[in-house]
Amino acid sequence: MKKIPPLDLTRQYQVISEEASKTVIEILHSGRYIGGKAVTNFEQEFANYIGVDKCVGCNSGTDALYLALRALNIGQGDEVITTPFTFMATAEVITRVGATPVFVDIEADTFNFDLEKVDAAITPQTKAIIPVHLFGQPVDMQRLMEIAEAHNLYVIEDCAQATGAEWNGHKVGSIGHIGCFSFYPTKNLGACGDGGALTTNDEAIASQVTMLREHGLKARYLHELTGINSRLDAIQAAILSIKLRYLDSWNLQRQQAATYYHQLLQPIAEIKLPQALPGGTSVWNQYTIQIKDDQIDEEPRRDRVKQKLAQMGVIAMIYYPLPLHLQPVYQDLAYQLGQLPVTEKAAREVLSLPMFPGILQEEQEQVVYTLKDCL
Repeated sequence: MKKIPPLDLTRQYQVISEEASKTVIEILHSGRYIGGKAVTNFEQEFANYIGVDKCVGCNSGTDALYLALRALNIGQGDEVITTPFTFMATAEVITRVGATPVFVDIEADTFNFDLEKVDAAITPQTKAIIPVHLFGQPVDMQRLMEIAEAHNLYVIEDCAQATGAEWNGHKVGSIGHIGCFSFYPTKNLGACGDGGALTTNDEAIASQVTMLREHGLKARYLHELTGINSRLDAIQAAILSIKLRYLDSWNLQRQQAATYYHQLLQPIAEIKLPQALPGGTSVWNQYTIQIKDDQIDEEPRRDRVKQKLAQMGVIAMIYYPLPLHLQPVYQDLAYQLGQLPVTEKAAREVLSLPMFPGILQEEQEQVVYTLKDCL
């Protein structure tokens, strides 16, 4: 049978190859590789797409989160509430600025953090909340903003996996105080290398981030802050501008593929399908099912299924097998096994099936038929 990868970026490139090649060659001939028109054009285009006043490009999604915290003066003695079921970068940046990550359990159906538990976790030390729109599924941002406003807290949206997703018709990254985006190649809007951006309607925040990303530079050789080197380069910005024009079409293809997976997988009792909240529009960066498993003292059933799938040519992925509250680096926070049970169950059961724009229905059928044989 045909081998099916978790992601195939070559299908996207085939769509833009001629235009991308021409644009890259023009930039190479220009000699302007850092900053310049390509970057400022993309920043404006992306701000318009998200529906905000300001966009500041940077080197990565991780840097976007770090710069957001720095711009809000969050640091030593502060707490930031977030989810333990996400990539390490979300919590890592909290630690990097000297603050303490506070992890709350997730919802069983969406994989996003439980807003009731967010509300309960707020203390006098809490300064911000970082929701993660995981796998492309948006958090209930209306309810989250109500919680944040009631306690005078900042909201920094981690939109790394959700570019183009919406809550009640508003794009993620336009609802909180700051939106943070990754353009890593596997994302819905991916560069041909690393890249990231922040979005905001606050001009003061945008100005602060602009300085911080260039060594705290106010004017040439005049440094007002201790910053970092985190710039979006011109070639990546130009490629992102091209891809941005196709993003809605590619997200629609993901949504159609998710609907077809739903239809194919619905009859399988051993599987729990991902769910979306009313009001949310997912862009399905991942299509993540759960392989139901109550034998917690044994090797996860999911792991055996994944291995069998690989042997039969279907490459599935696990995001994330060890949640952040149980990572060795956070032992000092003294979270215990069993303390965040919904997260821990998800970490044991989740399996992300192949998902990308251009995936064929016959490929999805092969994935599902193979999965049935592996259960």
